[in-house]
Amino acid sequence: MKESDRLISLFQKLYNGSPWIDVNLVSTLSKITASQAQKKALPNANSIWEIINHLISWRINVLQRMQGKQIKTPDNNYFEPVKDGSDTAWKETLHQLETTHKEWIDFLSRIETTQFENIYPGNEMTYYEHIQGILQHDTYHLGQVVLLSKYV
Repeated sequence: MKESDRLISLFQKLYNGSPWIDVNLVSTLSKITASQAQKKALPNANSIWEIINHLISWRINVLQRMQGKQIKTPDNNYFEPVKDGSDTAWKETLHQLETTHKEWIDFLSRIETTQFENIYPGNEMTYYEHIQGILQHDTYHLGQVVLLSKYV
């Protein structure tokens, strides 16, 4: 099995499969309403929705890095207040997450193994480290969402 196939498997399992951590994004988020997603479980914490928007933005950021774009991380680290708390807007957010998932799968299905060693000049990390990093990032924030969902 090629390394890119293993990575695709990890992305698929974390998104809507059976990952080692026993929870995935789709099943977790499908139980959360727009009202719940925008609530702050703790005064200084991000809402579930803000976390998912952050996750989406980082997926886009890292994918663009892998495609050669130089990106400066914004000062807010992609944590922004939710402006539209409607059910329609929540569904659109979940659709954006799905779109980024499909974009990552497409990218990973086309990447050559030799490209894993490419260096992103913004931080001197390899593309492979970035890919592993986005998986770790998604997993970390999924854990937060699972915990916050118990409070909202």
